[in-house]
Amino acid sequence: MIIKTCNLTKRVPSADGELVILENINLELEEGRSLAIVGPSGSGKSTLLGLLAGLDSATSGEVFLNDHPLHDLNEDERAKVRKENVAFVFQSFELLPGLTALENVMLPSELKSNPEAKERATEYLVRVGLNNRLNHYPRQLSGGEQQRVAIARAFACNAKVLFVDEPTGNLDNKTGSRISELLFEVNQESTNALVVVTHDVNLAKKCDDQVELSEGLIT
Repeated sequence: MIIKTCNLTKRVPSADGELVILENINLELEEGRSLAIVGPSGSGKSTLLGLLAGLDSATSGEVFLNDHPLHDLNEDERAKVRKENVAFVFQSFELLPGLTALENVMLPSELKSNPEAKERATEYLVRVGLNNRLNHYPRQLSGGEQQRVAIARAFACNAKVLFVDEPTGNLDNKTGSRISELLFEVNQESTNALVVVTHDVNLAKKCDDQVELSEGLIT
């Protein structure tokens, strides 16, 4: 299993006492498969994504990422596991404003001393339809174009698990459909796993597995 959780729970303090975000989440995902996390706003989808990826720590329970026990690791140790195993597409894109689209996509591969960083970055920017935007800075790109840069950057990492938060949220229907197709193309080209948080019913149906959350529970 590339991902496995056992009774994963997340609680946070609030003015009214302890707030349960997620409770007793149990799931498994095999290499090469895709998982959609669906549910209404506030159901805990993004929180679960963060726990699975090691961006946050659980209150209790266990989460294993590529056999690494994230629940037993400190932040520095989790950061090392993330660097070696995962790539992300966040809703906020997280592009560096001082780098061009090409440089943003190259950066993770360069940090791993990949000699093919520029070649891979160019390939995926072309695949997401941005071959005419390679040397543009984020401020020169629309929201949808910035999102496609973020997706190309995640693809170029060739990570064990690709975590994607609302990949079609800022895109028009045509571009959103193309990005959805591309997510599964890349997933099928490799043994990488794909985890998607989405409100897009059609995108969720394309995934091998689905987890539906409601008020922090799997329904």
